[in-house]
Amino acid sequence: MAHKTPPFQITKDGVCVHIRLAPKAGANRIGDVAENAAGQGQLRVQVTAVPEKGKANKALLKLLSKTWGVGMQRLDLIAGAKDRNKTVLVGGESTETLAMLEDWLRSRKEG
Repeated sequence: MAHKTPPFQITKDGVCVHIRLAPKAGANRIGDVAENAAGQGQLRVQVTAVPEKGKANKALLKLLSKTWGVGMQRLDLIAGAKDRNKTVLVGGESTETLAMLEDWLRSRKEG
């Protein structure tokens, strides 16, 4: 079943991914999509890094880069540097990037 509110949003620079980050977790992992209080879909992500000196943010970007097979230079934390609610921009051609992210999300639900 497709989620009503995806965590992805097309912009002129690529695709924004809305994330809810949980630092100091037992393992680095990407969870399900859940809606926040405003009804916006957010990808739930956990990292083992602590939220000090940007360590959790770096761990988040590294996990996303590895999981999605995109270079770190394509990922940019554009909102939420000191908050659990974050927005990551996946730079590049918006349509292709969105298709890749939607395929990845769909494959997780099927697998």
